Amino acid sequence: MTTENKQMFCYQCEMSALEGCGVKGQKEGTCGKPATLARLQDMMVFGLKGLAAYREHAKELEADTSAVDDVISETLYFSMTNVNFSFDEHIAQLMKIGQAGVKVMDLLSEAHTTVFGIPTPVQISQNKAEGKGILVSGHNLSMIHKLLEATVGKGINIYTHSEMLPAHGYPELRDYPHLKGNIGGAWHDQTRLFEKWPGAIIVSANCLEPLKERFTYKDRLFTYKIVGAEGIRKIENDDFAPVIEKALSLPDITDFRSEQTLVTGHHYKTILSLAPQVLEAIQSSKINQFFVIAGCDAPGKAGNYFREMAVSLPQETVIITSSCGKFRFNDIDFGTVPGTDIPRYLDLGQCNDSNGAVHIALALSEALNTPVNDLPIAIVLSWMEQKAILILLALFSLGIKDIYLGPKVPQFINEDILNFLVETFNLHFTTDAQQDLQKLAA
Repeated sequence: MTTENKQMFCYQCEMSALEGCGVKGQKEGTCGKPATLARLQDMMVFGLKGLAAYREHAKELEADTSAVDDVISETLYFSMTNVNFSFDEHIAQLMKIGQAGVKVMDLLSEAHTTVFGIPTPVQISQNKAEGKGILVSGHNLSMIHKLLEATVGKGINIYTHSEMLPAHGYPELRDYPHLKGNIGGAWHDQTRLFEKWPGAIIVSANCLEPLKERFTYKDRLFTYKIVGAEGIRKIENDDFAPVIEKALSLPDITDFRSEQTLVTGHHYKTILSLAPQVLEAIQSSKINQFFVIAGCDAPGKAGNYFREMAVSLPQETVIITSSCGKFRFNDIDFGTVPGTDIPRYLDLGQCNDSNGAVHIALALSEALNTPVNDLPIAIVLSWMEQKAILILLALFSLGIKDIYLGPKVPQFINEDILNFLVETFNLHFTTDAQQDLQKLAA
């Protein structure tokens, strides 16, 4: 293959940069800028996946998503073969995706609070269950609401897993007495957890791990809408009769007896109602800094970085979190800011509730007459999948800088892209928690 052919390879064969000439089997930079553009298009597609997921949930609750739909369509058109070779225009399109991410998260947040009420803080049981039960994993609050309604008076308790944990904060969902506690942690504990859990299981949105023959929970597993697996029953037309029947046929749950609790429900609208107390605490130096420690968790010890950072923060700091990354440290009682009733740990909700951190920052910026990037707010994000990419693009589109990202560099970032992100947004990648904390401390 000639150099000229290599330069066209990523586009002409319509392979992504992660599979094509610039990454696999060739030294970095062999393909020049076309490989970099292909990587940026990978970033677009990953971001669109997250955008489409949030759009779907908002649309289920009758939100007007037309502006978001237009960006999805335009970006797919932009990524066609041999359409655009401008680095700057690729970046501009990524910023459009980020802006659409801001829009869709606001739409979804508004839809959730309109239908289910504004979340308020609540303490719930963790890994404690009894009787007949259905465990619900995923992000779809509309679906769990329908399930709760379908199981009224059936003698079945409903439990949450992973990103469904924030359901407990919503008043309209919490009003169902058979919505009990949370079981397990982040999405990637499901193989071990589902094997141990003796009740029925519904996966309502990503993430579902590939199923293997040896898994014993397949007969108890149900999927919903976009989620599917070979041989696994899907809930059709919101008919929960099959999963109810399965739950009732299974033995009572007896092996989950933990006395641990978790706290959730710190939606940004609730936090903003505490604005006077928060401002007074900042002005009197009772709060010195806010740490946004959030993102999508991934398997492996590298994620312990985020727990180490959280437990190392001084008492005068407040932790703002969302997404499944919080399961690295949400078992810890962080207490309150000394001299105040303000919790040091604020769980904004699901990954789509990451917009709450932006609303809090903008409110602080206005109240303190300080630019957002000059506020005493440190942002440390864990990286894993498409929704996290959309959230990062959303932050970039708002001009947010000085973000720390980890625990490893995303595959599609090469030297050209890295240099741009560092120069434009002062992006950092995590190293050692203690070393990074020294740099981040106000």
